[in-house]
Amino acid sequence: MICFDNLSKRYPGGFEALKNVSFEMAAGEMAFLTGHSGAGKSTLLKMLMLMERPTSGNLLINGKNLNRLPDSQIPIYRRQVGVVFQNHQLLLDRTVFDNVALPLQVSGYPANEIGRRVRAALDGVGLLDKEQQKPVALSGGEQQRVGIARAVVHKPRILLADEPTGNLDPELSGEIMALFRRFQNVGVTVLIATHDVNLIDRMQLRIMRLEGGNMIDDGADYGRY
Repeated sequence: MICFDNLSKRYPGGFEALKNVSFEMAAGEMAFLTGHSGAGKSTLLKMLMLMERPTSGNLLINGKNLNRLPDSQIPIYRRQVGVVFQNHQLLLDRTVFDNVALPLQVSGYPANEIGRRVRAALDGVGLLDKEQQKPVALSGGEQQRVGIARAVVHKPRILLADEPTGNLDPELSGEIMALFRRFQNVGVTVLIATHDVNLIDRMQLRIMRLEGGNMIDDGADYGRY
């Protein structure tokens, strides 16, 4: 599903955010990406979102080399990638329904299809009864679930999460992880970047570790023995 092949990213000025990173993730796999601040986690996620392009090496999704994907095709590619952020990035002046509908509206889905998909996504995260509320009326955990609903409303094949539980207590963090598990169970590939050591220890999942832009452990042996 996801294959990084000796991928490097050097920014203007010479800073190397990623250095010859190689790993593979299978379809329907769920894993953690960890490392200290500045280790390269965000850059790696940006590569998968095609917000950044590699300086060298290859990024393949389902065997297709994204280095060869023209810029005009990036919006189509991004429809198969959902992203969950730590700070939710919700529009506070819009309803929950409108926040979740936004990616579909941008992609030009018809109104009846938008309604069906948004309500299915909200139902999946347990917030169907909150669709007409504004985000400010919700708890932090509920706001994060709105962000997850928005990320999966277009039924992505890949779900990326950048510190999704950074502002939540352990109980709410567990609820968010349970949602990610549900998406994994229906075949979505889930990659979670996090500093949350307690969360990592509880979940017993594959852990990929970045340090100074190097993949020091891709966790590929997890579960083999």
